[in-house]
Amino acid sequence: MNKVFEYLCTPSKNNSFMGFISCQNVVKKFGDFTALDHINLEIPKGKIFGFLGPNGAGKTTLIRIINRITLPTEGRVLFNNKELRLSDIEHIGYLPEERGLYKKMKVGEQALYLARLKGLSRSEATRELMKWFQKFGIQPWWNKKVEELSKGMAQKIQFITTVLHKPDLLILDEPFSGFDPINVNIIRDEILRLKSQGCTIILSTHNMESVEELCDEIALVNKARLVICGNVDQIRKDYGHNRVEVHYRAEAAKLEDREGLYTVLSTEPSKDNLKSILEVGPEVMSKDLLRNISEQVDIVSYQPLLPKMNEIFIKLVGESGGAVSQSSEDFNNLNNR
Repeated sequence: MNKVFEYLCTPSKNNSFMGFISCQNVVKKFGDFTALDHINLEIPKGKIFGFLGPNGAGKTTLIRIINRITLPTEGRVLFNNKELRLSDIEHIGYLPEERGLYKKMKVGEQALYLARLKGLSRSEATRELMKWFQKFGIQPWWNKKVEELSKGMAQKIQFITTVLHKPDLLILDEPFSGFDPINVNIIRDEILRLKSQGCTIILSTHNMESVEELCDEIALVNKARLVICGNVDQIRKDYGHNRVEVHYRAEAAKLEDREGLYTVLSTEPSKDNLKSILEVGPEVMSKDLLRNISEQVDIVSYQPLLPKMNEIFIKLVGESGGAVSQSSEDFNNLNNR
């Protein structure tokens, strides 16, 4: 195993670093098929934790185990340092990728029903639902049937019913699916607000821009195994190419290669300035680099270039054997219904 993988994926033996959710040697088998192979994860309290992987990698299986829809074949899951129990489900909100509202029921009636299942009294549920409907500007939908709503409208209702009981753990599987950009921003802001109130959030998504924007830490699973986990910014730094972007006054001569310091990969106009991308030598200190550049040009801005999570995702999935075959994915999906 790559040393970086080994460092990032090994759970800490110090209990002070135990996660709010702790998956310990979790295995899940369906007959001869292994959907999860000794998964160890620590999900910290009050953070947004991105759960990534190609289709059929095992993400949904682990989410279902955390939500006690299914049980592990081996291993265990701890919820706030205690063995996960059925009663803990009251403290979890789960928004699955495949939404499931009853189309013939009225919106308000169904929202009340789902809230009661999470332990809220009728009066408490009604009060909280009125707040959310007012916040989202959807009061007129209360007496409409779900089948009368657009996909985006139905998504809003299901999001509300997922968070209404103020769960300690929120599991969101592709929460932005079906939303236009305006509603994506509304839901994103609500996710960040819930985090600020101390909610722990698991975000399963294929949208790497959302991962960079929202997630504090991530785990990548492929072919039933954990490939990498850790802080998003640190992972991006670890997989960077040691490149920097420099903007400088156009009146100056273009930056040229400096042996032992950097190679100029490209230079192009940027508004009234020039922009150069530099490949920096592995042992070069930032202060030495900046001093050398500033001796040649008038620097406007300078920033390290970090790889996008999408690039890292593709690289790591490829290095860990590629995505699962269609047949394996179908088998996994079949057994997760």
